[in-house]
Amino acid sequence: MTATAAPSVEFVRFALDQGVLRFGSFKVKSGRMSPYFFNAGLFSDGASMNRLGAFYAGALLDSGLPFDMLFGPAYKGIPLATGTAMALAADPRGGGRAIPFAYNRKEAKDHGEGGTLVGAPLKGKVVIIDDVITAGTSVRESVDIIRAAGAEPAAVLIALDRMERAGPDDALSTHSAVQDVARTYGIPVVSIASLTDILALLENAPEFAEHRQAVLAYRQKYGVTG
Repeated sequence: MTATAAPSVEFVRFALDQGVLRFGSFKVKSGRMSPYFFNAGLFSDGASMNRLGAFYAGALLDSGLPFDMLFGPAYKGIPLATGTAMALAADPRGGGRAIPFAYNRKEAKDHGEGGTLVGAPLKGKVVIIDDVITAGTSVRESVDIIRAAGAEPAAVLIALDRMERAGPDDALSTHSAVQDVARTYGIPVVSIASLTDILALLENAPEFAEHRQAVLAYRQKYGVTG
């Protein structure tokens, strides 16, 4: 992309270059056949994680939302929260502020410090960091953990908003999973990029032009516009 491309579109190109975003035909968790697939678990080396953390940190700072710390739900959220905290410390807009972070274990540890939480104590305004929101299960569990500790869930920060409605084809939900999370918990959801940004890239990248109509048709069938 050009130097003037929006960070969200730059992120889409980055995800493509890393093989994290792919076009084709993929059966996704919902059982649908999607013309694209995004798997943040494929960011798997130091250089890509360094840049990924910078994208997360940039999106959070650009949102202008107040926050005190980060929380990464197991398992994908753990490296994402770590990388974002490191990037925030390095971003000049953060003033070198050392942002604490924490994450949970799937199973409680019965020795040492014990428990299911690792890292800084949960307090203040906490941003939950994950890759995508599908059914919202990870967010619900994170919100419960944060509130149980007496802290406040302040926002959810994700890599990609698929802008997609849930449910069977004959009974699609009115809202997307991201919208449902925001409405259910009363907290904003910030994304680095969205389906709109994927389509913006497809509009301007001739090498991917063959996939544009399939993605447009998928959005027409399952997407939301807000």
